[in-house]
Amino acid sequence: MTRENKVKSVLVTLNYPDSGKSVFDVLNKDYKVKVDFRSFIHVAPVHVRELRAQQLNILDHSAIILTSKSGVDNFFRIAEEMRVELPATMKYFCANSSITNYIQKYITVRKRKMFTGKGPEADFLRLIKNHNKENFLFVCSNIRKDTIPNFLKNNDVVYTEAVMYETVSSDLSDLEEVFYDIIVFYSPADIKSLFENFPDFEQNKTRIAAFGNSTKKAIEAANLILDIHAPSPENPSIVTALENYITKVNKR
Repeated sequence: MTRENKVKSVLVTLNYPDSGKSVFDVLNKDYKVKVDFRSFIHVAPVHVRELRAQQLNILDHSAIILTSKSGVDNFFRIAEEMRVELPATMKYFCANSSITNYIQKYITVRKRKMFTGKGPEADFLRLIKNHNKENFLFVCSNIRKDTIPNFLKNNDVVYTEAVMYETVSSDLSDLEEVFYDIIVFYSPADIKSLFENFPDFEQNKTRIAAFGNSTKKAIEAANLILDIHAPSPENPSIVTALENYITKVNKR
């Protein structure tokens, strides 16, 4: 069975951006391919009582590590539910400028001590190391990379890990009888959601695209065929990879 059939439809396992524009729009505009968006996962808040049971005391810490907007939302939610008044001396270490800007939803940044990663993750880790006398609170999800906690441990930095939100599978039951030529996956959690929703999923002629090595490994572990992968030297982005693939198969 040939897998290089013409592509007419693509499902991206993300929500469509709030901005009203997506890098995937080019597939519809230039290649006349129907592109749908549907996140396979969503964020669920951890109840404050779970953190109280772990005896978490935010004010035991002098600095907060924030690596996502969901982390920001849930940290300030928990602080409010715990009735914690965050002192002006509290330091905030943000993985990038978009997170620093997002915090303005909750506090006046210019009146706070903010530290922002300005490039690769290694730069952010060096920033933390330069302040290794702080007592850090690392806000994270139940699914997170090991990079930051391993770095903190290896550098003898005092920290507490606080899971304040969880990444869980979305209900996809309405897609049971809907089929796409290509499904684009972004994380191992997307693959987990696929099989939680459809335990008997059969790939058949559906092509699978993956962004990132961890997603690629999860696809291979699930015994699925990976047809399109990025980033790579020839395909620095998943959109480029899809454009190159569609150009090839749609000309047949």
